[in-house]
Amino acid sequence: MPKNLVIVESPAKAKTIQKYLGKDFEVKSSFGHVRDLPGKGMNIDIKNNFEPNYEVSPEKKKTVAELKRAAKTADLVWLASDEDREGEAISWHLSEILKLKPDNRRRIVFHEITEGAIKNAVNNPRDIDDKLVDAQQARRVLDRIVGYELSPMLQRKITKGLSAGRVQSVAVRLVVEREEEIKNHKTEQFYRIKLQVSAKKEQFEAVLDKKIKTIEDARKILEDIAGKSLKVTAITKKPGRKTPPTPFTTSSLQQAASQTLGMSPRNTMSNAQKLYEAGLITYMRTDSMNLSEQALGSLEKLIPSKYGKEYLNITRYKTKSSGAQEAHEAIRPTDFSKEIAGADEYQKKLYSLIWRRTVASQMTAAKLEKTVINLKSSGSDEIFEAKGEMLIFEGFIKAYGRSGQDSILPNLEQKDEVDLNSAEAHLSYGKKPGRFTEASLIKKLEELGIGRPSTYAPTLSTIQN
Repeated sequence: MPKNLVIVESPAKAKTIQKYLGKDFEVKSSFGHVRDLPGKGMNIDIKNNFEPNYEVSPEKKKTVAELKRAAKTADLVWLASDEDREGEAISWHLSEILKLKPDNRRRIVFHEITEGAIKNAVNNPRDIDDKLVDAQQARRVLDRIVGYELSPMLQRKITKGLSAGRVQSVAVRLVVEREEEIKNHKTEQFYRIKLQVSAKKEQFEAVLDKKIKTIEDARKILEDIAGKSLKVTAITKKPGRKTPPTPFTTSSLQQAASQTLGMSPRNTMSNAQKLYEAGLITYMRTDSMNLSEQALGSLEKLIPSKYGKEYLNITRYKTKSSGAQEAHEAIRPTDFSKEIAGADEYQKKLYSLIWRRTVASQMTAAKLEKTVINLKSSGSDEIFEAKGEMLIFEGFIKAYGRSGQDSILPNLEQKDEVDLNSAEAHLSYGKKPGRFTEASLIKKLEELGIGRPSTYAPTLSTIQN
């Protein structure tokens, strides 16, 4: 029988790790948490220092029985759950259930499922971090108290089936406050005049940068410029730059996947979990923007060979907020030579986004030339503006790509003539505050320090359901 029993959280992870550790190790999965507060009742002794009453979850009794049998025949039990509050609590619960002592248990952590990372973890074990366990228990107890004290009141006063929670209640309040802001917005009616113009075989847009109060005034301007050409009266050019994006944290990955791939936070985390378990990316629940020296070394070779040495700019990012997940790296590929990876189209798209973002984070800034062209019609004193930018040096954009459609302007000089193709006056009511998207609500929660990366996806699903 193997002398070492390794317990991880997921069966997919267990299969990958087993092949790295060999026959002296048996790798089994706990399938996540094995013990929790019972589903019915408070099960917290509030008068006795908030003592929780835990039980083995009914659906985990078979799993626990198998782990007990395996632990009896092993000399050492290696607790290899994730390195966050939940993972530390899982290791502690397993240690309590299996009656492990410090001399026959080892706590190991790794941020990527690669042979080097697994063997390094086995060579550098530690014990269970009691502070992380206490933090998880405090949050769990608080969840239960809020849920059992506040939820019944919601159900009595509002409607059946509602539940309260530390994070979801605040998220709902933010949504409600935004809705009130939208309702209280005072509309202002005015007209905006937009022109479609062309010069040097390129078409672009110019706008009148002022509000026209009445339809009569708008109609007069359109009539004055109809059939007339426009002349360039001034050109302003300013050098600009776009800095590379930072490596992905959990929340920034959820936001970017929502905006660029149309993935919900729940789908993002589900696919990231599968990529992690397959050994393709580092741990996907993290607040850290840090990249390991090994990762930076790989990028130091990759970027010059793929894009050119002028694109390389190694940067060590520091995370503004501190937290338990700081021990991790940012989310990155484990092997940068793999540009495409994943079992299906969704995983491949997410992996590609992570690969491009990580590589871009170590590249130079993009150099731009921001341009404003003033145009005047011979039939009117109004000045129309065309705004755009010219890309002088791609920098990180070469790897990451551009976000949005930037207006590209032709190379014009003062007094050049520009053709007027069409002119329209659009009725506008001013810009209302927009409703939250999943990505913008996550950003707001993060800005306010509400919740943790692992809570965002389930919180958004719960309040929408």
